[in-house]
Amino acid sequence: MMRFYADLAGLLMNDPARMAALRAVRSLGLPDCWIGAGFVRDAVWDHLHSYPRRLPTGDVDVVWFDDTGPAVAVDREIETDLRRRAPRFDWSVKNQARMHVHNGDAPYKSVADAMRHWPETATAIGARLADDGRIDLNAPLGLEDLFSMRLIPTDAFATRKKSVFDKRVFEKGWLERYPLLVSG
Repeated sequence: MMRFYADLAGLLMNDPARMAALRAVRSLGLPDCWIGAGFVRDAVWDHLHSYPRRLPTGDVDVVWFDDTGPAVAVDREIETDLRRRAPRFDWSVKNQARMHVHNGDAPYKSVADAMRHWPETATAIGARLADDGRIDLNAPLGLEDLFSMRLIPTDAFATRKKSVFDKRVFEKGWLERYPLLVSG
C-alpha cells in the first residue's frame, strides 16, 4: 500500500471538495469511519485520465463499524446530520457491522474486513482525515489495481457473485467513462 499512498493522499489533499467531505465526516467522531468506494476510486481514475477535477458523482459512501447496535435508523440519522453539515454531497451511510447479512457473508469484524467483500478491488478503499490533518487510507486489498486501472473482482465476486460484478461494470459504464481501464 505504501507505494501509492503518497499519490492518493496528495490527490485528496489537493481536492477542496473531497477535503470538505472528509472534514464533515471526521467531525462526526464515528468509530472505524471512512469515505470509500467511488469517492476515492473516481478521484484516481479521473486524474489518470487527465479529466478535470469535479465533485464526486453519485453517492458519497460513508462506512463505519459499530457492532453494539447496527440499526439502519442510526445510519439515516447520520446522513441527515451530514446533509446539514455538507449539503452539496449525496451521502450514503452504512454501518458495516450489519452489511454481512445483506451480502450473505459471515459477520464482519471491521470496515477493512467488510471491504474485502466488496465487488471490485479498486473500489475497496477508504480514506479519512486524521486529527492531525493527514490522510489515512484503508486499503485491505492494496492500491495497485486502483493505480494500474485494473477493474477486477474481489475473491467473493470472482466466482459465486461474478454476474453481480459484470452487471455493475456494465451499469456503471466504467469502461466507456474510463477507456484506459483494463477489465478482467
